[in-house]
Amino acid sequence: MNAVVVAVIVMLLLSLLRVNVVFSLITGALIGGAIGGLGIDGTIEAFTEGVGGGANVALSYAMLGGFAVAISSTGLPNALVEFVLKYVGKQGDTRAKKLSRALIIFFILLMACFSQNLIPIHIAFIPLLIPPLLKILNELQVDRRLVATVLTFGLVTPYMLLPVGFGQIFHEIIASNITASGLKVEMHQIPTAMLFPASGMVVGLLIAVFFSYRKPRTYNKPIVPVTLEGNKGYSVKGIIWSVVAIIAALAAQIWTESMVFGALAGIVVLYASKSISWNEADRLLTDGMRMMAFIGFVMIAASGFAKVMSETGDVEQLVKQAASAIGGNQVLGALLMLIVGLLVTLGIGSSFSTIPIIATIYVPLALELGFSPMATIVLVGTAGALGDAGSPASDSTLGPTSGLNVDGQHNHIWDSCVPTFLHFNIPVILIGWLAAIML
Repeated sequence: MNAVVVAVIVMLLLSLLRVNVVFSLITGALIGGAIGGLGIDGTIEAFTEGVGGGANVALSYAMLGGFAVAISSTGLPNALVEFVLKYVGKQGDTRAKKLSRALIIFFILLMACFSQNLIPIHIAFIPLLIPPLLKILNELQVDRRLVATVLTFGLVTPYMLLPVGFGQIFHEIIASNITASGLKVEMHQIPTAMLFPASGMVVGLLIAVFFSYRKPRTYNKPIVPVTLEGNKGYSVKGIIWSVVAIIAALAAQIWTESMVFGALAGIVVLYASKSISWNEADRLLTDGMRMMAFIGFVMIAASGFAKVMSETGDVEQLVKQAASAIGGNQVLGALLMLIVGLLVTLGIGSSFSTIPIIATIYVPLALELGFSPMATIVLVGTAGALGDAGSPASDSTLGPTSGLNVDGQHNHIWDSCVPTFLHFNIPVILIGWLAAIML
């Protein structure tokens, strides 16, 4: 039995049973490593070696959490809440509430999309934007599963489709790996091909917005997020320095290509401007790091999980087994390639890392089965992107959870992973499969 399949299934089952995601990843890695022939000692050694790869991401999220709490202490979130509340309909004003709900959801969607291309900060905006909005979302009785779905759509679809920001990196990975595997493709072909799986994301979003989560949902706990703790008001000076700090953080992140130094730059501005007092700075930053600690530990465990799967050699074996099972059938071949891509990305948690793994086998196989160059791009790109939405170890689900669960009323698996998996991966597989067959 293939170690990767077993490890991913174990990890997903434990997560669905509400076992902690970190524990699920470690258990899945141990079982997968043992089945893959590494033995217990070899599995532990590979996992230990792999966790170092997640340290930078974990530190980045800890720093972002500290920066988010420092920003909130200046009063910017309170100002945002008061501003938005002015436009929220009064109790019983159904039309105004519906309009307010639509505007807030649209605003969140825009911010998520911009974070991948226009302002490439990835999930850094979530701990700043979402916690202060929870009070408003609760008043409007917005289902947080809808917000998680909207955020994940904005974090995934732009890089799939648009060749700018993170999308440029993703498209370059697709083009370079397909070319290196024997089929020369040009960058301008990628957006056209990826339009098909991206349309599947749009279908999933529309279903979530207009059908799945349109009914009101009540959250009972009072909203006292950690980012607002102890903050009684705001001043014009505090707001101005908050904006300066955010700009400094963005500029430093783009310049250094590091979220760690971006967050550090923002914190330094707040220190230097005395927007946060020296006496409270340590407590604020510690609270922020604690808020993002869950994401950090999941990413560390996911890095160890991915290393174990890589060491078994069963990722490549899984792709080869799928290839041998196809038997020249183009329809079956396209479906199996997409399903294997989904499994790999669900385990690794990164579509960017999945493309190099699958392209070396998928491209020769696609050529042998008679797929056109455009269909081959669809297969490789879709197989790589599948699973990013829905994976317990993906930034695209961990980011939304970090913002929506600050009051403990949003479960990572059942409220972020399962809704995004169902709404996005299913239509993306179907549309990607049909596109590959018809092109």
